[in-house]
Amino acid sequence: MTDKTIVQNSLKGKNVVITGASSGVGRAAAEAFAHEGCNLILAARGQEGLDEIVKFCRELGMQAVGVSADMSIPEQVEKVAASAASIGGKIDIWVNNAGVMASGKFEEIPLEIHHQVIKTNLFGYMHGAYNAIKIFKTQNEGILINNISIGGYMPAPYSAVYSASKYGIRGLMECLQGEISNRKHIHICNLYPQLQNSTGNLHSAKYSGFDMTIPFIASDPRDTASKMVELAKNPKKDLFPDFKAAAATNLYRLFPKVIINAASAVVRTKMEFNKNKENNPGNVLTKSKEPLRVYGNPSAKNTSDLKLAMFAGIGIGIGLLLFHKK
Repeated sequence: MTDKTIVQNSLKGKNVVITGASSGVGRAAAEAFAHEGCNLILAARGQEGLDEIVKFCRELGMQAVGVSADMSIPEQVEKVAASAASIGGKIDIWVNNAGVMASGKFEEIPLEIHHQVIKTNLFGYMHGAYNAIKIFKTQNEGILINNISIGGYMPAPYSAVYSASKYGIRGLMECLQGEISNRKHIHICNLYPQLQNSTGNLHSAKYSGFDMTIPFIASDPRDTASKMVELAKNPKKDLFPDFKAAAATNLYRLFPKVIINAASAVVRTKMEFNKNKENNPGNVLTKSKEPLRVYGNPSAKNTSDLKLAMFAGIGIGIGLLLFHKK
């Protein structure tokens, strides 16, 4: 006999919107939901990456459509929502994922870049939620999943406006969770992953000599995508997808001043010693360029969890030592 829970939690035939789907975590999420038997409405600014992931989903036998859209522009987000008509009309799950990042000294990053980070991240998630919640209320069901990152709880050094956008998204969604609390079948789920080994880090804007490579502690984007699927099956308000995300956030809560000052000092030193001071606006103002894939550093995706846990333990130990000395 078929397990009733498995049947109830099946995503087969569900229609899913994913923004920022041409690369990184968004592309991994599209693959993951396609493997679950979902039909996909995939959005990103660039058509090339979308065409590749749409082809992947269709080869699995799923309906999929790619919509070239800038999430910071409300009319284009409405176009994404309207595209559901091509796969049956209904939207069961909406994944807010598209985001950009600019790093460097606050006053040395052009205001145009700062403004667009806010527009893409905060306004983009607001536009997605605005459309999704209206649709969900009409249907009396639906799940909104927000890929916020631990940036919603702790600042990223030398990425002030990116941090502001993530804190803003968290505040927006926590308020909306209250607004839909009387709707039993509508859910808003917030995901808080840490730094990802994704192309997002390669595409980000870099100023002031900022040049940070993807560290070995970065999480696997496909693991993060699997947590999105988990939230779609079993919605919950907040989820840290792995130990590293939870540990980093809790460590910051314990020693906020020590953590941000130490992290800023490390980044500041790297910027001072970086001989190549060429500024790079990345994908903030324009669509993402190659590589359009899931992993930023493919060779690092199989890093040992034991090694990661060991270094996390060392970091916590150093934090505690600094705290006691203080």
